Order: sequence, then structure tokens, then C-alpha cells
Amino acid sequence: MTSDQNTNDRAADSTDSTSAERPRFRPVPWTPLETPQDVELWIDEHNRAMQELVRPQETGVGVRFHLEAGGNVTMQTAADAVILDVESDASWVAPLIMAATGAEQPAGTIWVLSDDKLVQLLLGLSTLVESSLIVTGHNFGKHGRRQF
Repeated sequence: MTSDQNTNDRAADSTDSTSAERPRFRPVPWTPLETPQDVELWIDEHNRAMQELVRPQETGVGVRFHLEAGGNVTMQTAADAVILDVESDASWVAPLIMAATGAEQPAGTIWVLSDDKLVQLLLGLSTLVESSLIVTGHNFGKHGRRQF
């Protein structure tokens, strides 16, 4: 079963009578992505899961990656950009993001990358991720968009 199938099953489970007690989305253990084809498959599966599970009125939609060494990186994608919110406790990952994407480190926590850097970014981060989680309501600042 893929991680997105686990996400779908867990989200579907949350519609039963215990939904008030359980979070709508829960972390999914991460399986490292080894090739660009693995990344493309993950992107496709995750997009389908988000289209099924995220309500049309929800904003701040993205994926939070919890890093094994500590910290979170929350990502949102759009047709022309990849937006990352690298929390301060994950700032140690900035050199990897720069190496994988060729981007310069921003002054704050929000990174705006060209959409063509998504595969390289995910390959670079992949071995550092412990779990992923669909999020809604995340503040991506002025760069945040509804698309995914």
C-alpha cells in the first residue's frame, strides 16, 4: 500500500463517529524516493489524494515533511512555483536546498523556487524525511496559493 493510500484510508476513517477525537490527516511514514520516476509517481499520487481529501474552500494546503534530524519543512506547489516554509528548527537543511535547487537562501523562512526544481528538491530531501502530512490552513505568506 502506498503512503497516499494510507492517507486516503486514514482520512476516510475520520468520517466515522470518532472523527471529533481523531485528526483529519495524520503523519505517514516516509519511504525514500530514489529516482526521478519515484518522485514523479509520489507527486501524482499525492496530488490525487489532495484533490480527493481537501475541501474546495480550504487554503494554505500543502505537505509537511518532518525531518529525522529535527524540524519541519512545509511545501506548497503551484503551476509556476514551489513554496517552502522551512521552520527555524529545520534551518540546518538550507545548504541542501540550495545545492539541490540552485536557489539562494531567503532572508526569512519562506523559499520560493521555480516549479522545475520540485523533482531535484524532493530527491535531495528524501533521505532526510521521517514522515509526511497533508496540511491545510498553513500560512505560506503572500506567496501561498490554493493550487496543488
